Amino acid sequence: MHSSHSGAEEPLMIETWSQRMKKYLITGLLVWVPLGITLWVLDFTIGTMDQTLLLLPDGWHPDRVLGHHIPGLGIILTLAVVGVTGLLMRNVFGQRLWEQSEKAMLHVPFFGSIYKGVKQVSDTLLSGSGNSFRKVLLVRYPHPDAWSLAFQTSVPGEIDEQLPDEHVAVFIPTTPSPVNGFYFFVRKADTIALDMSVDVALRAIVSMGVVAAADHGKHHAALQDSI
Repeated sequence: MHSSHSGAEEPLMIETWSQRMKKYLITGLLVWVPLGITLWVLDFTIGTMDQTLLLLPDGWHPDRVLGHHIPGLGIILTLAVVGVTGLLMRNVFGQRLWEQSEKAMLHVPFFGSIYKGVKQVSDTLLSGSGNSFRKVLLVRYPHPDAWSLAFQTSVPGEIDEQLPDEHVAVFIPTTPSPVNGFYFFVRKADTIALDMSVDVALRAIVSMGVVAAADHGKHHAALQDSI
């Protein structure tokens, strides 16, 4: 009787142990995955910025002067170069010099066309001018019964003249990489404007809605506590 009873309980004990191990592993992964990815991104960023040290003459290279490599010194040089560039661009001489340099670069085959497109995107995102990526919309994609988050961008004038109704240009990013996506022209009447910041929408897209759900839960809990 005793051996039969212990034999019946043994599978239950093994199942409980496996469930606990699964919980321990998941909990550990929740700690190490974001930490590991963060460290990897920092290491990649620091390593990339350290490449700017190659611009220095050999005699000025920190590795030669100090006798050993110190990670992160490239960040100081990068910030210094960016800061000095911004300072020069704030005066008339620097602006004229850069305008002449840009005209020369735009005439370089292949390089000029790429540079022009990238510059237009960076000017829109960094300068704050225009309404591109300033509004989050809901659009029907990939079929009429589904909705997707999209960012409103600008409609080229020639295309706008050819469209019969009022249209908006939207960029629909993919998940979990918002760098890639689809560029569409849709009727403005078929979109829903959201009172959501671009940052919140990007976090929701990258996390596939997990972060948005967590933020909503925290907000709901805070409202319950305040009542």
